[in-house]
Amino acid sequence: MTDILEAVNIQWHPGFYGAAELEFLSNKGDLEFQREFNLSKEPIRMDLLIIKKLADVRIENELGHIFKKYNVAEFKSPDDALSIDDYYKTVGYACLYKGLGETVDQIPANELTISIFRESYPREMFEVMKNLGMEIKEQYPGIYYISGKQVLFDTQIVVTKQLDKENHRTLRVLSKRVKEEDVRAFVEKAAQISEPGDRNNVDAVLQVSVSANKEIYEAIRRCDKVMCEALRELMKEDLEQREQETLLKAIRNLMETMKCSAEQAMVALKIPDADRGKYIAKL
Repeated sequence: MTDILEAVNIQWHPGFYGAAELEFLSNKGDLEFQREFNLSKEPIRMDLLIIKKLADVRIENELGHIFKKYNVAEFKSPDDALSIDDYYKTVGYACLYKGLGETVDQIPANELTISIFRESYPREMFEVMKNLGMEIKEQYPGIYYISGKQVLFDTQIVVTKQLDKENHRTLRVLSKRVKEEDVRAFVEKAAQISEPGDRNNVDAVLQVSVSANKEIYEAIRRCDKVMCEALRELMKEDLEQREQETLLKAIRNLMETMKCSAEQAMVALKIPDADRGKYIAKL
């Protein structure tokens, strides 16, 4: 039951936001990422708005080859369906965003694109699109361009599990059935990232991936010392927080069952004198 509840409570979108920024790391200075962009005063918002700052800059990652000035990105978690209505809802977000410009046609339709990310292939939605007269072309592995008279904005559907393994580990590890080779390659590459903001994005991706795939991460930790150390270093802050929460729970349990003071409980748990103050403050 605990595993089921944890799976239900996985927050996939922070992992996607981190993965999106890591995917475009080579164009970090050329793109602006606005998470959960509000479309009105009411809670209607897009998952991610990516603004390309300069028109003549080439985005290296093929996920961004479709990009223009304004780029709407929506992410579907592994448990979410992707139907034709979800497609039109995203089109609606783009239309609202265009219509909310401060001046007439401030956001030209030909400068707006749509990207929808999902792990598995949306067979039913593609069939409906074909019946509506839309054309679907796999431009790159896992990246499908949608075109036709009914398509208002340049659109791509990204099937993350079909993406090229070498170039898109950050999105491929956002899965409930992650592959060990993707985990190892992602961790090895992530270990080379040093800037704080980028490390925060790595941490966001790992938190989601680990939560959804505990068994495979534990197996890697047990059998591979080097990989274990890399994961521990990458998730150092998260692991420290979990350790503190575990110790706090142990302190409270001892205080309740043994009817002792916090100081006595910490002595019994052999918590160093220098660390006791921070636990006292949280009790």
